[in-house]
Amino acid sequence: MEKFNRIGREVVYKGAILEFCKDEIITPKGNKVKWDYLQHKGAAAVIPVMDDGRILMVRQWRNAIDRFALEIPAGGKDSVDEPSKQCAARELEEETGYKSDRLEFLQTIVPAIAYSGEKIDVYVAFELKKGKQHFDPDEDIELELFSVEELVKMIMSNEINDSKTASAILTYYHKYCLD
Repeated sequence: MEKFNRIGREVVYKGAILEFCKDEIITPKGNKVKWDYLQHKGAAAVIPVMDDGRILMVRQWRNAIDRFALEIPAGGKDSVDEPSKQCAARELEEETGYKSDRLEFLQTIVPAIAYSGEKIDVYVAFELKKGKQHFDPDEDIELELFSVEELVKMIMSNEINDSKTASAILTYYHKYCLD
């Protein structure tokens, strides 16, 4: 396959977590095109598994969809260089009040592959220990417990439609719950 070459990137807008860019690309056929691109420093997410096997989920307001959403805990890296496992551990404690010394890597998700460079590394947290929640100023989170089977049903009925959560829960189910 021939290569696409980026010959320019202009940052059009820089926000708190995203940079909106206009990229200029030369296609393999020699065409010069412009593509929108959202630059993101990356994120991590975590599936907190309680000792009884139930999964601890967070319900929080999401401005982009103008409603509450049920999700796995997640958040942006403090910097591009922050290890994703460190970010996952921080978000686990901030959002749920639990810590874990046993974080296992599950997968990397690219939620908007056509226009964003965001990558979310997903971990599974076992052997949870009670810590203390530390909400960010814009967070108001409620915790809820579900069996993985309940969550799979909620994904299949479109009650959960957050891409990172759906992908992570289905991958977890296939890796850890099926014989």
